[in-house]
Amino acid sequence: MTSENLNFVPAMEQIARDAGALLMRHFRQRVKIEYKGDADLVTIADRESEALILARVRSEFPSHDVMGEEGARIEIGSDYKWYIDPLDGTTNFAHGFPVFCVSLGLERRGQRVAGVLYDPTRDELFAAELGCGATLNGERIQVSKTASLGECLLATGFPSHKRHKNPNIFFYHQITLKTHGVRRAGSAALDLASVACGRFDGFWEINLNPWDTAAGVLIVEEAGGRVTNFQGGLFELASHETVASNGLVHDALLAEFDAVLAGRGLEALPDPREYARAQKS
Repeated sequence: MTSENLNFVPAMEQIARDAGALLMRHFRQRVKIEYKGDADLVTIADRESEALILARVRSEFPSHDVMGEEGARIEIGSDYKWYIDPLDGTTNFAHGFPVFCVSLGLERRGQRVAGVLYDPTRDELFAAELGCGATLNGERIQVSKTASLGECLLATGFPSHKRHKNPNIFFYHQITLKTHGVRRAGSAALDLASVACGRFDGFWEINLNPWDTAAGVLIVEEAGGRVTNFQGGLFELASHETVASNGLVHDALLAEFDAVLAGRGLEALPDPREYARAQKS
């Protein structure tokens, strides 16, 4: 049997579960926080999880290329490439907030073909294979059927560094006013999974990395959703913009982004000085 005929998802699911079990052992012990750069956190759990995943991939799929968040790189010119996030939601993890996951995405010749996300705190495993649909713990999932932006619950995320240079606060403000609300949980991969299973109607973020999106984007698409950049163009792993939705509200969401970028109809942010004066009066 050639690798082109293999079903990768079962192996990916087992690797993700084993990495998730490792994370939970560290999570219960409240591991020491380290920094990579000025603001990005990293822990021993990130490193050990990536080492576990890398060892398994090299053992089971020795001819495959790999890109991992914590520095794992294998480039031998394979048709296949893994994108590994051993702990998406490190800041949450380090502070004891139980929203994080393991993310494994696989490309073949530049096309996303398989993806697995495992949330060990809830024992929820999301998986998808190209053309085969998406599942949560083995049961088929679909995106929501919400057709009005005003009835949507959405999600977004903010960068860990240079936040003052990121325009997402303007998108957040405007979209909050046009929907039921916007959540910011701190794991882009799990946000994408929540779009896939209908918990969120949409998600957007700026400047995500390939390992953040490789699995989640495929899971959304296989669940019937749509993923593009802010202009509605083809999403690529190198894209600096990610918009995922149930498809029904996608154009309305893009129209709001376009209005924000053009400065049309922007609601002014409230002046905190006015609030302070009102409290004193």
